[in-house]
Amino acid sequence: MVEPHTGRERRDSDRRNAQPGTRILVIDDSPTIVALLKRMLQQNHYEVLVAYDGETGIEVARREVPGLIFLDIVLPGVDGFNVLRTLRRDPITKHVPIIMISGNAQATEQFYVQRIGADDFMKKPFSRPEVFSRIASVLDENGVPRHTTRTGSRIEAAKVSPTAP
Repeated sequence: MVEPHTGRERRDSDRRNAQPGTRILVIDDSPTIVALLKRMLQQNHYEVLVAYDGETGIEVARREVPGLIFLDIVLPGVDGFNVLRTLRRDPITKHVPIIMISGNAQATEQFYVQRIGADDFMKKPFSRPEVFSRIASVLDENGVPRHTTRTGSRIEAAKVSPTAP
């Protein structure tokens, strides 16, 4: 029998979280979305960095090298796709996991996001459980956000690593 959950029980249940103090950058032009994500993340002991446009987001990401980025697709100036491409090409930020967010979650966008290197996609409006589920999807076994490459670089890295005789 499945027991009904109350808010407190859900919050107390085991959930994979990033380590406290993990820096998360939110790049979104909506003050409402930024405030909502910031509050959720800070309540879970994450440090939150904010940028309201793509250019600023790139600058903050390069300067601060966050553990994770939430990136809106529709931004003034440089859009989220170009921000993603820029961050993936930069040696400083190429390994930072990026979760794209958008109010327009069409299948073509999701496909495009995956093709250019995003780690996950979250549709607006989103719920608290979804935010933390998306974070959990990019965590390694130690609770550290990791970018998952689709090009086999982990396999290549294993080939380069010395093995015990």
